[in-house]
Amino acid sequence: MKISVVTKKLWCVHKQLILLFTPLVFLPLIFTLPEKEGKCLYVVVLMAMFWCTEALPLAVTAMLPVCLFPTLGIISSKNICPQYFLETNFLFLSGLIMASSIEEWGLHRRIALKVLTIVGVKPAWLILGMMITSSFLSMWLSNTATTAMMLPIANAILESLFGDLETLKKNCKSTEDSDRDIINGQCTLKMHSLPSVPLEKQLLSIDGTDGTEQTDLRTAEEIRSESEYQMKVWKGFLICIPYAASIGGTATLTGTAPNLILIGQLKSYFPECDLINFGSWFAFAFPLMLLFLFVGWLWIAYLYGGLNTRLCIKRHDHRAQAEARAQALIQEDYRKLGPINFAQGAIAFFFVLFAVLLFTRDPKFVTGWSVLFKKGYVSDAVTGVIIVSMLFFFPSQKPSLSWWLDPQASNTRYVPLLSWKKAQESIPWNIILLLGGGFAMAKACEESGLASWIGGHLQPLAEVPPAAAVMLITAFLACFTEFASNTATIIIFLPVIAELAIHVSVNPLYFMIPATVGCSYAFMLPVSTPPNSIAFASGHLMVKDMVKTGFVMNILGILSVSLAMNTWGVAMFDLHTYPEWAHPINKSAAVAVQALNATL
Repeated sequence: MKISVVTKKLWCVHKQLILLFTPLVFLPLIFTLPEKEGKCLYVVVLMAMFWCTEALPLAVTAMLPVCLFPTLGIISSKNICPQYFLETNFLFLSGLIMASSIEEWGLHRRIALKVLTIVGVKPAWLILGMMITSSFLSMWLSNTATTAMMLPIANAILESLFGDLETLKKNCKSTEDSDRDIINGQCTLKMHSLPSVPLEKQLLSIDGTDGTEQTDLRTAEEIRSESEYQMKVWKGFLICIPYAASIGGTATLTGTAPNLILIGQLKSYFPECDLINFGSWFAFAFPLMLLFLFVGWLWIAYLYGGLNTRLCIKRHDHRAQAEARAQALIQEDYRKLGPINFAQGAIAFFFVLFAVLLFTRDPKFVTGWSVLFKKGYVSDAVTGVIIVSMLFFFPSQKPSLSWWLDPQASNTRYVPLLSWKKAQESIPWNIILLLGGGFAMAKACEESGLASWIGGHLQPLAEVPPAAAVMLITAFLACFTEFASNTATIIIFLPVIAELAIHVSVNPLYFMIPATVGCSYAFMLPVSTPPNSIAFASGHLMVKDMVKTGFVMNILGILSVSLAMNTWGVAMFDLHTYPEWAHPINKSAAVAVQALNATL
């Protein structure tokens, strides 16, 4: 049998082989390391392998602590199971429910089109508008949902600007290229558009407007040059949306799962630390998001042809005519939405109330409204659940007194803003299990002493300056998350990073915050994040486009995080001093290390 055939057969069963051999390969960990630490490390390595290779579904791997930690004698089931629904999960759940109500009534589409009407349709401004809209929506919706909604809108606007993609591709080819393709028997590959694009085109179409029917008096070389420029801009549009969605998710605690993992593990490792909540995180991460979004826009607009003199000088040519058509298209589609209805107004009110109450509960730099209640009793989770609970009984139609007084009025059924059926359909329960699995792993690492044991072996890293360590940590996790889920990545490495900070006597937040943010900076590969995959599935982007753009985006992200941590991050969280809330953990860790050395 040929080697290629064997290789293909092995690939067909590679997940089963990983499930079979991984436990056997790492079995020596149990016998060569201290008992509890070795068993815990064995489970952590198994879960890391299964998460990175997806040999099991991510949610299934996340449930392994329930069976493995108790059976190996690391932690009892009554202590491990509650980790799967901590208050952090309730905050995440409330954010998802709010997002589902926004999607249910189309408020996100209204926001997107309004922003695009404001920024204009010159390529650079339109890319900026797409990035601003995607990042804002991603702060509250999932990155995947934001990208899936914005890409069809972008495709429809692009076709209004530049015409059909297939025609554009043909115009990019010179006569010699076409002749060579015919001689070699090659044909042009058909590009596959997103499934939702045809529907979006119908929604965004303008009757009687078709730029492709106009007479074009330009030379063949001019047409080819212009088409190449348009193809570059098209790529810029498609690639900016998933990138902006990933950046925007870092600005709020509920925007992406790693942020919630940070909160959960801080409460587990450092119960006395109350510095990070929705308001304080937003105050730190929102300026960082704006900074990275701006420099990212400059890079994407520069790379894909959006930055030119047309931003400042108005011209009357083919591009100006296409831009006018696109502007009319956006305005027409926004007009078709009609005036904002009662349900959309109610959702907007609750959305603003949701954000304001979370932000002002305990923002740290001013006194929050939580002082009205018993200290430590009201958290962000309580706030979120109170607001989203109202969505299930608040009416979607404007209440009318005349309906009660008119016996002839139709008895229409009362419809709330959100039904539980719709909510549970839109909630990604697998992510909630994934969060729980991360908290369970962190709890076991703490109880078994594994985190302290690993931290003790990282002592040589104390020689690295903290500012350089921040950049190294961010860079490492940004690279690692290119190949693994960002949630799985932060679950695996955050306990180790916390122990590293303790052993080198650095404020744990100084290492943990950049690690958390860096996990969301996966820009280089289509498989890095679902938004990247959705953009790549449009068929127009190539891997080299994402690698070229994403590599510089990663560097810009690392520099932005480093700047944020060493400027307003230091001022907000007092990062240059070792905090009192970390001292008890430090002492217990030292005792554990001393006891371990005594036994050895």
